[in-house]
Amino acid sequence: MKNSLKSQAATQENIKWNNIVKRDNELYSRGNDIRSEFERDYTRIIHSLAFRRMKHKTQVFFSPTNDHICTRMEHIILVESISSTIAEYLGLNTKLTKAIAMSHDIGHSPFGHKGEKILSEISENDVGKTFWHEKNGLEMVDKIILLEDNHQNLQNLDLTYAVKDGIISHCGEIDENSLKPRDEYINLYDYNFPNQYNPYTWEGCVVKIADKIAYLGRDIQDAITVGILDRHLKELRNIMNLSENDAINNTIIINNLIYDLCENSNATVGLQFSNKSFEFIQKLKNFNYKYIYLDERLQPSTEYFKIIITTIYNTLKKYYTDKEHIAKMYPEIIKDFEKWLKMYWSHERYEICKNKIIFNIENEKDFYQAIIYYISGMTDNYAIDMYNKIISF
Repeated sequence: MKNSLKSQAATQENIKWNNIVKRDNELYSRGNDIRSEFERDYTRIIHSLAFRRMKHKTQVFFSPTNDHICTRMEHIILVESISSTIAEYLGLNTKLTKAIAMSHDIGHSPFGHKGEKILSEISENDVGKTFWHEKNGLEMVDKIILLEDNHQNLQNLDLTYAVKDGIISHCGEIDENSLKPRDEYINLYDYNFPNQYNPYTWEGCVVKIADKIAYLGRDIQDAITVGILDRHLKELRNIMNLSENDAINNTIIINNLIYDLCENSNATVGLQFSNKSFEFIQKLKNFNYKYIYLDERLQPSTEYFKIIITTIYNTLKKYYTDKEHIAKMYPEIIKDFEKWLKMYWSHERYEICKNKIIFNIENEKDFYQAIIYYISGMTDNYAIDMYNKIISF
């Protein structure tokens, strides 16, 4: 129902407000800023280089020749649109949903979830921990992404707790038809695996559900465009209760799910769909996994991604023990990597600001972690270009 969650919105009247807007460090003041806390978060995100690179990262289909196939950037914008519509209707804070939505996938590696899995295998072997894009997103906005202030100093984003919580809490399938925010204010670095906790705010919960609404229909639309679903359209029409002449339209799927969610949600039951719509979502998700994500034509690319990422990683890894030789072999690659490293660690920087050092690259595990951060920020094309430079003579 309209405004059914207005009393729960992330505003100053919310009992969680001091935690919601908490930052690790106070932002510098311009003296003439008219933006709210969450609007400042939003603009910091969209001005970052990491955000811009989303337009060249895989969503589902790698390197499409069709410009109309969804990239990670388009997915982000779609999630923002859906979550804003839901939040506006329910009376929640749309400024907060916008900031969470636009940053929720900022920790994604090149080549989508397949690239994420490859980096996780590397991280487990060499660093001793898994890599997952939600946690990497938190670490990116906290440690890696830098913006220049009005004194030409590079500063971390210093986002509010609610936005960072939305980033790390956004993933996980909606397998139970009710989602409510958790009450506990926790250290977000206590997350050990995806979907361990619910988001802290109702706005974070909205983005989490909007993420699922966004990819279900759009992935089907893209799969139809590239011809993967030609043999399965009859089954899809049965799931969607469509006749042979009805259009399989992503906007209709989105509209119906948004309307159903808004009409069935309140503070008592949480964010929930009708039983009919929830069953439809489960069927659609199963259909997508069976005929899209596990389609045999998508599988060979995994080996290609693995060769690219592991080759880059192993090349940079050798630089730890044989700097002079590797720098001579790959001067352009090492020059770029060293330039990136110096933003986060150098002897000079360590002497000036010990408390801001992210890792000590003279420590082996720290060095390997630095490489993983570096690769995770790459676009698909940048990673491919680096790989080609490594194998070329």
